Amino acid sequence: MIPEIAGLPALEWTSSAGHASYDEAEATLTLAAASGVDWTNDSLGGEPQHGATALGFRAPAAFSLSARVLVASPRTTFDAGVLTLWADSDHWAKLCFEYSPQGEAMVVSVVTNGYSDDSNGPVVTAPWVYLRVSRVGPAWAFHSSTDGRDWSLVRLFRLDTEKPVHVGFMSQAPMGDGCEARFDAIELKEEPPAELRDGS
Repeated sequence: MIPEIAGLPALEWTSSAGHASYDEAEATLTLAAASGVDWTNDSLGGEPQHGATALGFRAPAAFSLSARVLVASPRTTFDAGVLTLWADSDHWAKLCFEYSPQGEAMVVSVVTNGYSDDSNGPVVTAPWVYLRVSRVGPAWAFHSSTDGRDWSLVRLFRLDTEKPVHVGFMSQAPMGDGCEARFDAIELKEEPPAELRDGS
């Protein structure tokens, strides 16, 4: 059953149904990824992977969607709680609270126009991080924050497609037995940030 979240449009999966639950009292969305699921279009030519599924809605013409993201321990390499954009298998992006091969949690962004452009952001020492995705005219913006008030720009980019874009939430577990990602403080605003560089 697909949960209903106050303040968001009706939700749907990008592909096959995943495992989702919503605690209304705690206002927390929990997504559980199966082992081996991910999104990647390897720039080195590896086999594309699109086994993960995102829960979300069709992106409005202008908006910001933010949430606090926590990933349950123990963590394995590349597992993540994710905010996603998806048009098709060649045009998508994701902003991740991901576990690195060095055993550090960090903000990671991936933009795919045919092949994936993967970029590591700041290391996160807290058990959670705030992530935000915005639509700004023809472009998209990713931000992260330690407190949900002061935001840092992670990435500004375009997706090279005219197709509708689905925005949402995802859990991935490329190398582990599974991953449980929790999203709270979920907020959808009708306008993107006025100043992208300082996130305000």
